[in-house]
Amino acid sequence: MRRILVAGATWAVALMAAVLGAGAAGAQEQVFRVNNTAEPESLDPGLVTGVPEHRIISNLFEGLTTTDPKDLSPRPGMARSWTVSKDGLVYTFQLREATWTDRRKVTAHDFVYAWERVLNPKTGAKYAQQLYYLRNGEEYNKGQVTDFSQVGVKALDDKTLQATLRCPTAYFLDLTSFYTLYPVPKWAIEAHGKDWVKPGKIVSNGPFRLASWVPQRELVLEKNASHWDAATVKLQKAVFIPTDDINTAYKQFLAGDSDWIPTVPPAQIDAAKQRPEYYVTPYLGTYYFRFNVTKPPLSDGRVRKALSMAVDRESLVKFVTKAGEIPTSGFVPAGMRGYEGVRGLPYDPAAAKRLLAEAGFPDGKGFPKTELLYNTNELHRVITQAVQQMWRETLGIQVELANVEWKVYLARQSKLDYQISRAGWIGDYVDPNTFLDMWITGGGNNQTGWSNKRYDELVAKAGCGIVDPKERMKALQEAEKILVVDEVPIVPLYTYVNKGMLSRKVKGWQPNILDQHPLKYLSIEK
Repeated sequence: MRRILVAGATWAVALMAAVLGAGAAGAQEQVFRVNNTAEPESLDPGLVTGVPEHRIISNLFEGLTTTDPKDLSPRPGMARSWTVSKDGLVYTFQLREATWTDRRKVTAHDFVYAWERVLNPKTGAKYAQQLYYLRNGEEYNKGQVTDFSQVGVKALDDKTLQATLRCPTAYFLDLTSFYTLYPVPKWAIEAHGKDWVKPGKIVSNGPFRLASWVPQRELVLEKNASHWDAATVKLQKAVFIPTDDINTAYKQFLAGDSDWIPTVPPAQIDAAKQRPEYYVTPYLGTYYFRFNVTKPPLSDGRVRKALSMAVDRESLVKFVTKAGEIPTSGFVPAGMRGYEGVRGLPYDPAAAKRLLAEAGFPDGKGFPKTELLYNTNELHRVITQAVQQMWRETLGIQVELANVEWKVYLARQSKLDYQISRAGWIGDYVDPNTFLDMWITGGGNNQTGWSNKRYDELVAKAGCGIVDPKERMKALQEAEKILVVDEVPIVPLYTYVNKGMLSRKVKGWQPNILDQHPLKYLSIEK
């Protein structure tokens, strides 16, 4: 009897081991590999401004609200609930029980610290405007108010945060899900300075934590088991690859080395369209060129208008980008509820030549050496080459191209160390304000040196002061006209589309106009 039992037990153990072994081998590894197409500038939520950084940071940290992956509406995040006063000015958030990755509790004081840090002019946060909605937020950022207790945010206790706005803001709960408004750990920043975002030092509160970061090679996130919503998270790891050569990135995807690339090389569009992994959807973003208006010849509005009117946008999207992009001379994408966009300067070679001649450069003669800056990317290369050719053939001028890597590109734009620069802007929320308030005088993302008093007044009135929605939209339309018709510190080229390649084994993916795909909702299946 004993022998049979032993034999039976041995058999049962062997069978169980075989079953478990087969299960382990058959289970799909929950690792998502994304080619981020650039090395992140930083992981500091208060300082970054780019989409590559957003893709990482939005999974490392969590704000008061998060976004629904399908319709982008606000969902509870660090705040489990909130109330809004009848006049729409006071938001009171109740925080949930949540911890940082070092096990400290997330408190309302962490938000107060983070928001003061963004608004403090010493920080130099380019996105400080995102907190101008607070009472005295702009005044504190500009040094007109020096006592932060006068700014409209305070911790009523560890779990209650109160924000007082300067005027009702319909999209404030969208803003609280944006990375500039994330909480940050004061103790880690004070201990490590700017190095606080490096592996072994960073403290975060999102559904993922930083596991490793080897610059120019890969950045790895791993599931944060202590996150309040860890049960929702299926992925164990996410690997971000910074390959900026999109031809190489495309090959890596086809070889199975990545599960997602958020772009496709223009030369491969036709072939990609034949594959089931290819996707294209609307995207709330505008591709454009910036002018540094502080130096000749681009300080002359006639030159800027000539350059804008010499660009054939229809041909650009038909023969160069080729993925269904929408040519536009306006800056605010179409489709904003209640907003009728502005048509900018048309393609008019004759008028462009006339304006350039009036500026002192007939047929391009005497036009000084000019440089067009772009960051390493195949799409940017072919676009800048195409426009370079249009300007040469239409205006008779030679513009040199300057290719630099992402961090250098950002730094040069920020310092106005360029003449013309390629750029793209993706809306932070669905309202024309997100495309227009960046161009106010001294705005952190302006980076053109351009300033217009009337424009500033219109954007300020639309942001706070005009109650009637129709009148508000009229003010924003007048501002956009100043931007793309009258003054032209930028040249809009086309409205983006989301185009890329996504592995069929990725589940939980929801197309949306901001191309935001929180990792907590994704999984990998066979």
